[in-house]
Amino acid sequence: MKKLTTEEMGRMSVEEFRASEKLPLTVVLDNVRSLNNIGSVFRTSDAFRVEHIALCGITATPPHREIHKTALGAEESVEWSYCEDTAECVRGLKEKGYRVYAVELAHDSLKLGTDEVATDKPVAIVFGNEIDGVQEEVMELCDGYLEIPQAGTKHSLNVSCAAAIVIWELFKQLRIKN
Repeated sequence: MKKLTTEEMGRMSVEEFRASEKLPLTVVLDNVRSLNNIGSVFRTSDAFRVEHIALCGITATPPHREIHKTALGAEESVEWSYCEDTAECVRGLKEKGYRVYAVELAHDSLKLGTDEVATDKPVAIVFGNEIDGVQEEVMELCDGYLEIPQAGTKHSLNVSCAAAIVIWELFKQLRIKN
């Protein structure tokens, strides 16, 4: 067995990525502290052609050496914006016609892999702070909640790992309909 070379992978250039069709999905980071987590979310978003990342509150923004170290340049390809107030960001997304889900353990949450996520509109998913999760004020604005079923003792994942799982699951659902 031989690994693929860079040429064989057929990677897009940043310009080709920017011009390509995107998944109708926006990722919202609500006060995410870790620069490595932010960079990892950029990299995952690039991998699945997420249309936008909204960085909110204390979430750091590019350019930043520590974000770049994990993103490996994805902060150059994936469109992003900054909003000081996550609730304001979510209200804006809803006004644009997005269905907004918080990724959080909550009553009546949809279980990924079991429950179907409504994808008749563009989707936005909110990931919260590494300690406190998604702010209550933001949770109240969301159309629903997504939960990653877990069988261990922690019922908690690193935010960048959770983002990768949720983005992958939504990629599978959204690309079938597009």
